[in-house]
Amino acid sequence: MNMKTYVIGDLQGCHDQNLALLERIAQANTEPARLLFAGDLVNRGPQSLATLRHVHALARDGRADSVLGNHDLHLLAVSQGIRPPHAGDTLDEILAAPDRGELIDWLRHRPLALPHDGHLLVHAGVLPQWSAQRALELAGEVEAALRGPGWVDFLRGMYGNGPDAWSEDLRGAARLRCIVNALTRLRFCTPDGVMDFKMKESGSAPPGSGLLPWFDAPHRRSADATVVFGHWSALGLLLRPGLIGLDSGCVWGGKLSAVCLDDGGLLQVDCPSFRQPGAKAARRAEAAPRA
Repeated sequence: MNMKTYVIGDLQGCHDQNLALLERIAQANTEPARLLFAGDLVNRGPQSLATLRHVHALARDGRADSVLGNHDLHLLAVSQGIRPPHAGDTLDEILAAPDRGELIDWLRHRPLALPHDGHLLVHAGVLPQWSAQRALELAGEVEAALRGPGWVDFLRGMYGNGPDAWSEDLRGAARLRCIVNALTRLRFCTPDGVMDFKMKESGSAPPGSGLLPWFDAPHRRSADATVVFGHWSALGLLLRPGLIGLDSGCVWGGKLSAVCLDDGGLLQVDCPSFRQPGAKAARRAEAAPRA
């Protein structure tokens, strides 16, 4: 069987658009495709429960997997009463669902990083000090905490912007928090890897800020793999050697994007604007490939 593998960008509860994109993938292939999702399966879009159930069913059939995104981790924390829902959340249906326990349990067993044939899939970014293999090893530390009996305690210690730089000397909750923040929240950092979490509405840093996109850090060690990521709708679709950025702003009225990891083929579907980000709408909806 010549099964191709497609990676799909942030769904954020856009169930109908995911179904339309999966239909396009099916039409483009004579065999069923393997599906990998870049995280943020839920929240902000209108059908978080249907989206999560569908991806869960695909995974149960052995056809799909997903890395964890920041919105997925937020759902886990809200489900355990660790964080209150945000005003714009669309998680109530999941929290009230009869299969809530099964869905939450499946979600907390998802990886934070996935390798595939020279590719590394994460939700947000990789610190410049980490090779692809080191990122997988550190993701495994968080995965062990989430899958273990103390997973709720892990979630209690997960929140916060510090430490904002990696050190192999980090221990305990601070170490795990730094790993989570890099893999699920990172957009900008300094050339030596100090993370910034203030800038969210732009694809480029202001001149003189000392910041740059994580993937442009000099001597980035994860350049030993093609890094595939989502999370950054203001950046838009990014296709360049060694990098695939897949958040093309589905929930903001952009597109939902899938890239075939075997041949680089791009498939997209248009999306209605479920959320209005104001002045940044055009940039968030940007869907043309960027070099």
